[in-house]
Amino acid sequence: MNAVLYMVTVLIWGSTWLAIKGQLGEVHPTASIAYRFALAAVILLAWARLRGLPLRYPLRVHGQFVLMGGLMFSTNFVCFYFAEQHLTTGLVSIIFAMSLVVNMAFARLFFKRAITAKMLIGGGIGLLGIATVFWPEFQNFGLTSGTGQGIALSALGTLVFCLGNVVSGKTQAAGIPVVQGTGYAMAYGALLMAPFAGFLGDGGLFDPALQYTGSLLYLAVFGSVIGFGAYLTLLGRIGGERAAYAMVLFPIVALLLSTVFEEFHWTVRDLTGVVLILVGNAVMLTNPALLRRLTGNRFPAEQAAQPEPTAPSAADR
Repeated sequence: MNAVLYMVTVLIWGSTWLAIKGQLGEVHPTASIAYRFALAAVILLAWARLRGLPLRYPLRVHGQFVLMGGLMFSTNFVCFYFAEQHLTTGLVSIIFAMSLVVNMAFARLFFKRAITAKMLIGGGIGLLGIATVFWPEFQNFGLTSGTGQGIALSALGTLVFCLGNVVSGKTQAAGIPVVQGTGYAMAYGALLMAPFAGFLGDGGLFDPALQYTGSLLYLAVFGSVIGFGAYLTLLGRIGGERAAYAMVLFPIVALLLSTVFEEFHWTVRDLTGVVLILVGNAVMLTNPALLRRLTGNRFPAEQAAQPEPTAPSAADR
């Protein structure tokens, strides 16, 4: 089941970056974000009501939902929507893959989870691949340039997203089901964006064009309801530092789509970076005992990690 959730996360989130590009135009990004998560919240909460799932929670828990919505379903997406005005979708997704390392650090800081040798080695190889692909942009980095602003916004959005992971992990550990927790958090994220959309919007409030409405529906249903549902369920089951390795793999999907739709041109450096990302992914996900056998027992054995909080069972959702 975890493998299916991982695959769904990678494929859907690898394609959402291109769909975000379809949202850029006459409508201000804050309005597009509000529409996206308002629609996703309605779908999730309506589904919960139809299934008879509990929807009443104390104010303290709603405070966590507000915080989660502000981090995962509003602020970070503002950063990414504006970043895509300066960078191709594939490059933005590569920076977002840095959430692997940030989630590891936050898991250690907030949950006292051990960072194993396998995580460090696999993550290091994956990040080396990211750096290889992005090396020219890092060499010419500067906040005065559009590329520099895109990199900075993408990095800030990644940091905020990982803080949202911490809040989500704590709510799941407290027994809050994924469907209700995500639905409420998305609703609060949309509400937080609505005032900004009203004040900052200098164009139309909505674009009826097929490109805009089609990408909005895709982002709301697939990118938000299904994609976030799969990712947050995975987060609760295997922990943020492992779930976040999907962030290292889905840039490959984004780069392939960028090649077709944005004329992203591959170089030997890009191909080398992608290979490194795949190798790092294999190291990260391979069973430690198998990895030691393949390397002649040279790979260090992992010490037992502390128990990780798990998401509620499917019956509870």
